[in-house]
Amino acid sequence: MPKITIRYQRINDAKRFYEILSNPNFVYITAKPKTIQEEKDWLRENPKRRKENTTWNYTVLLDNLVVGAIGIKINPHRQFIGEIGYLLDENYWGKGITTKAVKLTEKEGFKKLGLTRIEIIMQPENKASEKVAIKCGYKKEGLLKKSIMGTDRKKKDALLYAKVL
Repeated sequence: MPKITIRYQRINDAKRFYEILSNPNFVYITAKPKTIQEEKDWLRENPKRRKENTTWNYTVLLDNLVVGAIGIKINPHRQFIGEIGYLLDENYWGKGITTKAVKLTEKEGFKKLGLTRIEIIMQPENKASEKVAIKCGYKKEGLLKKSIMGTDRKKKDALLYAKVL
């Protein structure tokens, strides 16, 4: 049985993240580094983000293979609320990996970071992401009109799912 784990992101994850994010089938993800160096520069800021308690980013591992990324962004005005975001290499979609990664990350959020509410926000068309939220026990709270930026740089509606301690 393959083992799914998460760990803090490392700079040497940059090449793999760049490969994953460069996939043209990622139509819901706006993070598109232009180069591996740009991804390294972004990863280099992670310790600062953790220290400032703004974002906690993790690498998703299947056994020891980097297959994706997941993170919790902390609401700066209500630091008891976090938002989980994730991405997974297309070759591993539909295998329950993201569901397991969300459960591991949520544990970090509730236990280590002291969050009392975690949200998952996605475009209504992103049925795979919605399925992950539901499988992890998140409840649909509503539709947020024109609340997120799409890859086409236009504001899009989003579904809000949340789990409260």
